[in-house]
Amino acid sequence: MKVITIKQPFATLISEGLKEYEFRTWKCKYRGDILIHAGKSIDKKAMEKFKDLDLEYPLGCIIAKAKMTDCVLVDKKLKEELSKKDSLVYSGVIADKNQKEYGFKLEEVEKIEPIYINGKLSLWEYPYKK
Repeated sequence: MKVITIKQPFATLISEGLKEYEFRTWKCKYRGDILIHAGKSIDKKAMEKFKDLDLEYPLGCIIAKAKMTDCVLVDKKLKEELSKKDSLVYSGVIADKNQKEYGFKLEEVEKIEPIYINGKLSLWEYPYKK
């Protein structure tokens, strides 16, 4: 099954159903089941921003399963929609206005028992069986 490694706290926000898009600078044609891997690195500024949510942020493990249903170019309209939906989670969606950014739409997210494994860049494979 395909896996995507995501920094904390964003992997946990996805696993908790609080964040429905993962943002990347590259476009992806893949659609289907995907595992969410919490990488070993954290975004310290974001961790501070979400500290009041009282969530656990495991590192170095697969924590959820989802369906990747779309990959869309992040434009001003999408940024405004997401900001209205949840300004805390989606503030700062586009960090560099000169760089294209894509949103990977994640649906049907379900938490799973953590599987401790090192992550990889891009999408990678893991032999997951439920």
